[in-house]
Amino acid sequence: MSYPVWLAGLGLFFTALERLWPRNQQQPLFRKGIVSDIAYVVFNSHYLGILLAYATAWMAPIPIQGQWLAGAGWWTQFAVVLVAMDFLQWAIHNLLHRVPWLWRFHQVHHSIVEMDWIGNWRFHWGEILVYRTLLYIPAALLGARGDVLFWVGVLSTAVGHFAHANLRWHIGWLKYVVNSPEMHIWHHNHPNAGPINKNFGITLAIWDWLLGTAYVPKQDPARLGFDGIEQYPRQLPGQWLAPFH
Repeated sequence: MSYPVWLAGLGLFFTALERLWPRNQQQPLFRKGIVSDIAYVVFNSHYLGILLAYATAWMAPIPIQGQWLAGAGWWTQFAVVLVAMDFLQWAIHNLLHRVPWLWRFHQVHHSIVEMDWIGNWRFHWGEILVYRTLLYIPAALLGARGDVLFWVGVLSTAVGHFAHANLRWHIGWLKYVVNSPEMHIWHHNHPNAGPINKNFGITLAIWDWLLGTAYVPKQDPARLGFDGIEQYPRQLPGQWLAPFH
């Protein structure tokens, strides 16, 4: 089954879940900014892949032929790729918040003020270039099978949708392992609503608990966003240009 089919299926699945168990019952299906976010889905799920293919081809002459996972079984490769790459993404995500020029790109994602699964796709293409550039060598060294990378991608997308979803779900002890709505919403809180720079997990939550950046109170934050969000562009063209101003 192709990745676009999985994307469509996951979108329909989480849309249904949000209608059945919403965290914010007043949030409409077609909330503010939904048109721009649909455009982000189209661009980031398809055209960004073409851009990244060119970037990967440009870096391909770097002589890296990793065989670290050569000969390992499918599930071993899956577990190693998931854990290793997720930790690296946690570290990169942390950098996006702490390095000012990187934060300008990541601000696009934090301009979300009404959380739902489709907000998982609101990110600047420059941010993904940063991720892919820093992950290129480690990923090449692992040398994992293509189908392993595919299923790690599907799982990461599903958990990302889940973490951003407008869902009133608490997952008990699993919150120490997997990213979730109750945890990730506090990554998006406004500075006036609580501590910032918490819960950097992408797929796994374990890194935040192990490294002291976890924050999961019982209530939800009163407000999402960042200082100055009132003046931040609300639509896609302006959000793409904002990091370069």
